[in-house]
Amino acid sequence: MSVKKSLAGLGLMILAGFATSPFAWAAPAKKSLIANDDDRFMALRDAAFHEDVASTEQHAASLKNYDIPSYVDYYRLRARLVKTTNSEFRDFISKYEGSAIADRLRNDWLLLLGRRGEWDLFDQQYPQFVVADDNQLRCYSLLSKAVKQQKVANEARNLLNSPRDYGEGCYALVTYLTTNGQFNQEDLWAQMRMAAENGALPLAQRLGKLLNVSEKQVAEAVDKPAGMLKRAPDAGHAAHELYLIALGRLAKSDHEQAAETLNRHKNLFTDNEKALGWAQIAMQAAQKLEPEALAYWQKAEGAPLTQESYQWRTRTALREGDWKLVKSSIAAMPAGLKADPAWVYWYGRALKAEGKQEEARAQFASIADQLHFYGQLALEEQGQKIGVPGTVKPVTPEELAPMERNPNLQRALKFYAMNLRFEGTREWNWELRKMSERQHLAAAELARQNNLLDRMVNTSDRTKGELDFSQRYPTPFNDSMYKTTQALGMDMAWVYGLIRQESRFIMNAKSHVGASGLMQLMPATARYVAKKIGLGNFVPTQVNDVETNIALGTNYLNMVLTDLGGSQALASAAYNAGPGRPRAWRSKLTRPVEGAIFAETIPFNETRGYVKNVLSNATYYAALFEKKPQSLKKRLGVVVPKGMTATESDIPANL
Repeated sequence: MSVKKSLAGLGLMILAGFATSPFAWAAPAKKSLIANDDDRFMALRDAAFHEDVASTEQHAASLKNYDIPSYVDYYRLRARLVKTTNSEFRDFISKYEGSAIADRLRNDWLLLLGRRGEWDLFDQQYPQFVVADDNQLRCYSLLSKAVKQQKVANEARNLLNSPRDYGEGCYALVTYLTTNGQFNQEDLWAQMRMAAENGALPLAQRLGKLLNVSEKQVAEAVDKPAGMLKRAPDAGHAAHELYLIALGRLAKSDHEQAAETLNRHKNLFTDNEKALGWAQIAMQAAQKLEPEALAYWQKAEGAPLTQESYQWRTRTALREGDWKLVKSSIAAMPAGLKADPAWVYWYGRALKAEGKQEEARAQFASIADQLHFYGQLALEEQGQKIGVPGTVKPVTPEELAPMERNPNLQRALKFYAMNLRFEGTREWNWELRKMSERQHLAAAELARQNNLLDRMVNTSDRTKGELDFSQRYPTPFNDSMYKTTQALGMDMAWVYGLIRQESRFIMNAKSHVGASGLMQLMPATARYVAKKIGLGNFVPTQVNDVETNIALGTNYLNMVLTDLGGSQALASAAYNAGPGRPRAWRSKLTRPVEGAIFAETIPFNETRGYVKNVLSNATYYAALFEKKPQSLKKRLGVVVPKGMTATESDIPANL
């Protein structure tokens, strides 16, 4: 959610950003004096994570009557996890069976069982792992079946598509399947190409060992491709595969040179190898938004693609307006990927472009009831605008009372009060699994009463029939927001939509790169904006003051909006990735495109999701504020290359 706050293009340096996790909730600082049991519990937790067994035992001994004994016992085991015996694991899980922390320990235990190869016990425990969100355990589960002589190669191919999530379990699975003949050389090279595409050199080198390729050769292909490509490819399948990988790596910085190199040596490659080489080059050119990527994809016809490549081939076709390729690219995707609402929507658009109205309507109808970016777009394709569902019956005191007495929710509230958000969210979400939709709304109301608006939003977001948009789209600090946005002439719905995505209304939210408050401002950004708007005597701590944070954030947002010609799509991208980047992405356009296509083809995964969510949020907020249906398409608008003007023919008829 949060952002790479940058002032590039506003005459300032680009500020650092971050990649995946919205907030890095660090453990509270150690205290020199332990004043109470909560302080000692924090010291116990810290000692456990540092595997300081002596300190852990010392603190635990003083917490015999602590009101969360399961976590005291967990941290005692956590401090010496590798040395914990199976009987100790069993005893803990038996004592706290059915709790979130017991499931967490089962996760730890299963990882150890997988590493130890204790498959009978692993197979007994794995079905009891409730959260089941650990990719390594999925790999170990397949490995256990393979050890028992079951055929798992197809399942493994479907699972092994995100190299950054592999870990030891997935590498062990690849190794075993290779050793025992379920994976062949082509499987390994497909994994190698995926690792190289993701820049995962250590994984690529480990795969190289299975292919009898030296670490030095793999490192040259992945990290120093220009050196390898100065010469013609050596003979042999492995040499050709490494050469094609090097072409893809070179294309990250110079796609034209990579293409020229492949053309120069094309007679040395088979047709299949040439298609594979073009696919490597096309993928990198596509992510750089190079117009030549379309021609590269056409030359790559028939090459095996990764999941990312399938998507980027489609995005290239969208950006260049090739609806025929959009349709065929989506049709070729694996079934699970093709069912993603994004590709359902764009497949419908491709059918519509072909004049197949009934088939297109069927695609749109399949997702139009879903409350997200693509559901909203699909609804508009059906000729409807985006409104707010009817108000549900408010949560009654009788419905709220059980939530107030619920021990797991109360435990979560205690953790939140201690700023242990990871533990709090684990306990909160664990309890939600058992609840009906009305109970979800009641739990969301409990969160509201405890000023945990992020929990309120996320909990209410889970319901499908009982919808309470006052919980999903709250408007705290309305007076300050109205005053600030009115003074700037800004769209308050858009600002709220951005805050909902940035911080979920957590007032003291702080990212691991230092962005703070509701609107997640970086310190340098805050200082710059404070100076620009004449906020005298500004000090960094003021950024967490709600009114100051809103004033600084909205003024900065207004600056990037003005700088980018009034496009909310571009300005939202700028708030996340820095103004220089959306300007660069726009500069690669060869023609005006719908804002939805611009959003879909943003190269950064985080920013692409961010822009979609912000503008989807803003559309619902506008419907709430104006009390009438809204158009997401109109909000997205048309993104035009700088210096070009959109003609009437460039603007979709239903925009």
